[in-house]
Amino acid sequence: MTDASPTPAWPRPYWQPSDEKALLQFYVFGKFERELVIPAPRYGSPGLPDGIEIKRFQNVVLRKWEGYPLSGALGEILREDSPEAFERARLAPEVLVLRGERVDSDSLDYLRHTLGVLAGLLDTGGSTVLDPQILGLFSAEHWRRHYLVEGGAPPRNHVLILCNAEDTAGRSWIRTRGMRKFGRPDLSIRNVPEHAVDRAGVLCERLVELQSLGAHFSDGQSLEVDGLPEGLVAQPGGNRDDPQFNNTHVELRWPD
Repeated sequence: MTDASPTPAWPRPYWQPSDEKALLQFYVFGKFERELVIPAPRYGSPGLPDGIEIKRFQNVVLRKWEGYPLSGALGEILREDSPEAFERARLAPEVLVLRGERVDSDSLDYLRHTLGVLAGLLDTGGSTVLDPQILGLFSAEHWRRHYLVEGGAPPRNHVLILCNAEDTAGRSWIRTRGMRKFGRPDLSIRNVPEHAVDRAGVLCERLVELQSLGAHFSDGQSLEVDGLPEGLVAQPGGNRDDPQFNNTHVELRWPD
């Protein structure tokens, strides 16, 4: 199977060559036929792109794996956020794991084609989809509403934006998870005052879109922000072992 296409359906107009890699990882829980036939073409997908593999497990066997996503800290988050979907996933007899890395490219067709495969799996026995990169567990119905959007779900739908209190009273930390799907660092905006939290959230959405379409932010680059004469300064850093992001990130600090 290949994702080759003369004209990308999801182009990246700001893309420049880099050595970055995109990571896709999804779990589909359900009961599937012995011979897995995925109707991905009905969703405009030729199948899994190069570099992305699908593996099949019995759920009872996968539970013994140290990284089983329905246990530990992630499992508690999923159970609390999506109790019905969690129970459905827990009781499902089988799990299909889609995972792999892709070299950075000038289109997002690899993501589009993978989403088509996921949609096909939900038509052939899948009941729930887990996206561990955004700590999201979706019922089949919820996943379809969120991702099967005409023209493609916007980048914001593929990323989680979080807001947490800082140690300094009245200041918040806005950050993202999920940008590894695009082969880009996540975003971290520190020291955000209460009155600017919504504005910082909108800024995050705008930067998510720019990066997903191929943009890079260099060290020391100034980003214009309405109401901030000096803007915000980008500081790329971090590593993929950071549990807050599971990715590198670009740090931005709101002025005092």
